[in-house]
Amino acid sequence: SSPHLVQVRERIRINGQPISKDLFNKYFWLVYNRLEETKDPAHASMPAYFRFLTIMAFHVFLQEKVDLAVVEVGIGGTYDCTNIIRAPVVCGVSSLGIDHTSILGDTMEKIAWQKGGIFKPGVPAFTVAQPERPLEVLRERAWERKCPLYLCPELDDFEEGCQALELGLAGAHQRCNAALALQLARTWLQRRGCQGLGELKEGPPSTELLGGPVPLAPAFQLTDAMIQGLRDTEWLGRTQVLSHGPVTWYLDGAHTTSSIQACVRWFRQAALNQDKPHDGSEVRVLLFNATGDRDTAALLKLLVPCHFDYAVFCPNFTEVSVANNADQQNFNVTLENALTRCLENQRTWTRLLEEKVGQDPWLPSPLRVGGLLQPAPARGSLLLVPPAPRPLNSPALVFPCLAQALRWVAQGRDPQLAAPTASGAHPHPAASSGAVLLREAATVRVLVTGSLHLVGGALRLLDPALSQ
Repeated sequence: SSPHLVQVRERIRINGQPISKDLFNKYFWLVYNRLEETKDPAHASMPAYFRFLTIMAFHVFLQEKVDLAVVEVGIGGTYDCTNIIRAPVVCGVSSLGIDHTSILGDTMEKIAWQKGGIFKPGVPAFTVAQPERPLEVLRERAWERKCPLYLCPELDDFEEGCQALELGLAGAHQRCNAALALQLARTWLQRRGCQGLGELKEGPPSTELLGGPVPLAPAFQLTDAMIQGLRDTEWLGRTQVLSHGPVTWYLDGAHTTSSIQACVRWFRQAALNQDKPHDGSEVRVLLFNATGDRDTAALLKLLVPCHFDYAVFCPNFTEVSVANNADQQNFNVTLENALTRCLENQRTWTRLLEEKVGQDPWLPSPLRVGGLLQPAPARGSLLLVPPAPRPLNSPALVFPCLAQALRWVAQGRDPQLAAPTASGAHPHPAASSGAVLLREAATVRVLVTGSLHLVGGALRLLDPALSQ
């Protein structure tokens, strides 16, 4: 799976656990040296990062003799380097969203075409409810490739006559993912000779099916192991809640419009529906960053209704210097580029709030921001805030790294994070008054979203055990 959150070993797991450092070291150098010895002298380059790790993962699974490998594509499907398996047991396509548009195309139909590239002749494939046109594209791709394609029934269909299924992953959208996972698991179990799990009409689709609907796969009686599997599933960085005393961190790596919408629904249910504390105030903070070619304005607009008191923007770098953490280094983005992106997000957030004035009673009026953004004159730290006088609702702050952003938000109240240093103190009203409010609030609720890499960096700081 990709990307990893804290350590690269998370990408290659056996029985749910990242492979050990010793195994990773052993197989890394074995694969590296073999490729180095056999590469084409005329084009003497090694595979790029993701391709190398994909080759290494396949090698690990073969050498460790796993019974079943679950492989997540990197980007798209058709041209993804994971798509070299000629005869997988089964293929699945989850909910389609607009992402990686520079590579996959700028419409859902183009993205569906790329995703359908993993279909293989005679290999059953499953998908979930999709918009009409992208589903047609998937059906056409399946027909071209002589692949039997089925639509997953809703999870509700598995609950008829039994109690409601409990999912380990929060959020309504996970019901859709669970339904897909059940169909993939059923196909594997049938291959192993298990009976009574709902029969599919096997064989390639006929010409008549091309114009008709995608057939619905049957629901079936779930085994106790399946029910337990759905209940016990954990996946770091997705709808994850960390309660650290008065500060509660809500972590979700959403980074597309559809996943941010799901994140907002989850956050409002998990955090905003809670009763306000009786003995004091509640402060809500958004910590956000987005990377690549994503439309950050569209993502931020979806987050405005959560009524954050502060919006904090920072790059995905854990520290300004990342020399001590090679697993989270990104050689494709400079700190300067990342900070420029954060400043653009800050301006976008401020503009979105200005547009909300008059439409939303929680925002005071007027909300004015003027002039250029200037660095606050402080040694040892960089904080960028809008310079004009601001009401306290949703001032937007920019920090140069995650560590500084998290320390400012926590104000020494999270035992995993040190208090902000004296050299990092800022004379700016928004930063200093915010620090007072955060220190005195009975409850601080922080949503970290927009990027899986951002969530991974936050997890590294908030849960040091993950770095072991």
